[in-house]
Order: sequence, then C-alpha cells, then structure tokens
Amino acid sequence: MDQIEKPKAYSEKGLLEKIKLYLSKKTLPSPTDRKKFDHDFAISTSFHGVHNIVWNRSRTRKVFWLLVVLGSVGLVVWQIYSRLVNYFTWPTTTSVEVQYVEKIAFPAVTFCNLNRFQTEAAAKFGIIFFLWNIVSKVLHLQGIQTNSTGSKEAIDFLASHQNFSIAEFVKKNGFYLNSSTLLECNFFGKPCGPKDFAHIFTEYGNCFTFNHDENIQANEKVSVSGRGLSLLFNVHQKDFTDDPTLGFVDSGIIFVIHSPMKVPQFDGLGLSSPVGTHARVTIRQVKTVHQEHPWGECNPHLELQNFRTYSISGCLKECRAWHIEKQCGCLPFLLPGNGVECDLQKFYNCVSPILDHIEVKGLCTMGTHNSSCPVPCEETDYPATVSYSTFPSQKALKHLSKKLNQSQEYVRENLVNIEINYSDLNYKITQQQKAVSVSELLADVGGQLGLFCGASVITIIEIFEYIFTNFYWICILFLLKIPEMTQGGSSPQKHLENKNGIEEC
Repeated sequence: MDQIEKPKAYSEKGLLEKIKLYLSKKTLPSPTDRKKFDHDFAISTSFHGVHNIVWNRSRTRKVFWLLVVLGSVGLVVWQIYSRLVNYFTWPTTTSVEVQYVEKIAFPAVTFCNLNRFQTEAAAKFGIIFFLWNIVSKVLHLQGIQTNSTGSKEAIDFLASHQNFSIAEFVKKNGFYLNSSTLLECNFFGKPCGPKDFAHIFTEYGNCFTFNHDENIQANEKVSVSGRGLSLLFNVHQKDFTDDPTLGFVDSGIIFVIHSPMKVPQFDGLGLSSPVGTHARVTIRQVKTVHQEHPWGECNPHLELQNFRTYSISGCLKECRAWHIEKQCGCLPFLLPGNGVECDLQKFYNCVSPILDHIEVKGLCTMGTHNSSCPVPCEETDYPATVSYSTFPSQKALKHLSKKLNQSQEYVRENLVNIEINYSDLNYKITQQQKAVSVSELLADVGGQLGLFCGASVITIIEIFEYIFTNFYWICILFLLKIPEMTQGGSSPQKHLENKNGIEEC
C-alpha cells in the first residue's frame, strides 16, 4: 500500500515543482504596467459606474461614484442571495383546470356484503371471525379486538385443523354473486351480470369488482351524464351473518369507487348503502399530478412488481409481503407475489407478530419521498356525492314482493338499490408545478445584475479575467520574493542563474 501511495505523492510533488518553475521563469510586470492594466480595465469594462470613479478628477465625485457602485453591488448581492435561497426551498404552485370531453372512462366499483359469512358455515366454525381478523390484518394494520379466550380457542382450532385453508373456506362460504344476489344490473343502457364482475379478497371477505382492469367494460366510455351503472342487490340477511362484538352491526352493501388499474381500498373510502334504500351516487373524475423530489414527494422511478400502475396501497402490500416472506418463509394469500402460501399456524405464530413489528418499527411508511411508499406522481380519484331515498315505494313494494315471491317485510330487509353515474362529462386536473424554473431563476438573476450594475455574462467573464490575471501576477511575485527573503537580498535574476546552474549540474 505504501509503495502505491509513494509514487503518487512524488508525481503530485513533481507537478507542483514544474508549475513553480514555470511561474518563476515568467517576468513580473512593472508597477507602471500593472497600474495601466487596472486603468484600462476600469475604463473599458461593461460594469457600469466603474469608469466614473476613474475619469472624475474631483475627489468628492470619486467618493460619490464609489459609494454608488458599492451600494449597487451590495444590493445585487442581496437580491441574488434572496432569490437563490427562495429557489432552494423548492417552492411549488398548484393549478386547477377543468377539461370538458365528449366521452369519459367509467371507473371500477368493488362491492361487498357487510355480513361476510354464510350463517350455517359460521355456526359450525365460530372461530372464523377471529381467524379472518388475523388474516385480514395484512391489508391494513388494525388491532385485533378479542380477548384471551379467543386466542385459546384459536390455538385449539389450529392444533386440530392442520390442513384448514381459510382462503378456500371464505371463497366457498362467504358472500357470492349470482342471479339470486344480483337481481338487476344495467350499465349505460346495456344489461350486465355476475360474469362482468371479478372476484377479489378484501377485509370484507369475498368482494366483486365491476369494470376490472382485464374486463371488457374497462374500455367503454360514458357519453351522457346522468347515466351509468345501476344495480339491485339481495343481501340475504338470514343467510349471511357477522360477529357484532367485532363491530359488524350493519346490514347492506359497502362499495368503493376506484381506478380500474388500482386495487380497492376500503379503509376510510368505503361507501355504505343499507337495506331498504336507494343510493344515488354522483361522481367526478379528479386527476392529481405531483412533482418529483425536491419540489414534491413523488418518485417517478418507482415501479411495482405485481401491479401495472404504482399506488400507495399496492406499494404497502408489496412492502409487507417482502418482510413477511423474508421472516416467515411464506406469503399470505391476501398479498401479491408467488411465494408459498402461509397456513393458519404461520399466520398466528409468525405473520401477526411480524405485522406488529412492521408497525412499531415503521418499516412500511408512506407519504414522503424518503418513505417506503411515496405518493404517486399521477393518480386518479373519484370523489362521490351520495343521496338516499327509501326503497321501494309502496306500489313498487307490492310489485317486487309478487315478483320475488317473498313478503313485503323480506323485500324491505334485504334489497339494496345502487345507482352510480357522472354528474358532468368533465374531469378536473389538479397539478403541482414548480414555482421557479431554472430559466426563470437565470432570468431573474440576470435582471437584477442588469438593473443595479448593467452587468451581463460578458461582464462577469471580464471580471474573472481581471481577477485571474492579478492572481497570476501575485503568484509570480510570491515565488520571486521568497528566494530574496531566504538568501538575504540576492537579486531575483542572480537566483535564477544559480538555480539554472544547479539544474545543469
């Protein structure tokens, strides 16, 4: 190592000696020449005001113009400094623009029953409510509301049901979509049915998405406002149940409106429609564009492995999936990926503690640019306004009761009517923009230089040339004066001759 560093040090020292030797051979201009150079610079520079200091014979006017020039320089330095400080705070502005179109794409809508499990299956496996809460914890980090009795029952159940698959159980014994649960479906004047919905697992168990990314309706566009998707559900209250001790005390349909290319997120965004009501939902399309860091918080280079478009919810799922697979060697079926599926024993003993660890340590964070999942650079949301009316009316109640061959009380307690449409054929673009671009900064700095000093880029080059020339002369003077001081007053020329003689020897 020392042998490598030694030649490097010698080469650096040799280069420095060559520079010193080159400068020492240069002749130093006389004081008269240096004074003439300063004078010529002062009267020829494009920096305004300097020539007035030189040309004026009156000392008072010289002092006046010196103060003017120094004051202008001080002001321009202060102005440029304030503009640079403002630029490096990365300011942004937000513009809102409404675009009117002839046709607009319809969003995806995911529907779930507020009562998650079939009553008969839940009666046989009462522990399913507790187990599903453990499993669905991977979707959003919520606490498990239960007591030690529930934990003991879960341990006993896991010990006696080694091959129990909760995914198969929920898919088979959860809410289903067929002609008995979806009584009517109409999309923009055309009939639709269960085949137009894609199954998806959420914290509400079996859910169904209309206008899924791979569904044919994803490419259809609405050309008339006030018309869209109309649905009539039968929730079969007696056939489906849930545990009220866990907070599930409602009956009806919960749904969320989202982009066809995004996974549904019910937490805080779900809209509920109770039985016996007609929910009229009017939506608007809002596109939001975020700036990348440092102006904003998005990262345009982030891509997800299991989703076509980046979203915070998809990113959080992949983040949790990565940590769980790394620590437990398996992957929950509710999370994306191709790993080995976790069984219930792994869920209870490994996955659930790892999720608590992720939350405590903040391993999967969101929002800021340096978090695990920053905001997307572009996203589409569908703000909704919901109004309700009693459904059905007295005459319609008799008609539906006869049509379904059920009592009027049954119709009131089981039917949910939902209608989703656009309020207007337009969409709003909320765009975060840079308040100051590089070109605007340069123009501002150039304007300040021109206003106070009449300076330009050529003026700055003139000043640099002047400073460099004087520095060059100072270096030569420094090299010539040192030998005089060390040798007690020997002339520079004699010193150079002695030096040349030593080199020749």
